[in-house]
Amino acid sequence: MVTGRCWRYREVLAAIVFVATSGCTWQQLPVASFGPSEATAHRRISEWTKARVWAKIHRLVIDELGSRGELDWSRCAIDSVNMRALKRGT
Repeated sequence: MVTGRCWRYREVLAAIVFVATSGCTWQQLPVASFGPSEATAHRRISEWTKARVWAKIHRLVIDELGSRGELDWSRCAIDSVNMRALKRGT
């Protein structure tokens, strides 16, 4: 049994997309517009990231566009992030 309010995935996703595209912070999320609180939306994005949901969605979109012949690989770019290893990590 789930206690408390259980927000639908679509509402949570809309809140996450709003924060990602608007530049606002989680605390500035207009809860009245989306439903779930900033804490709920932030918790879900953390859970979904850990579960690799974003990578799976990305792969599905790439596969779908590829099957339609709608990908222009000449416009593809590879990006990376470099992070300093703390405490002389391996």
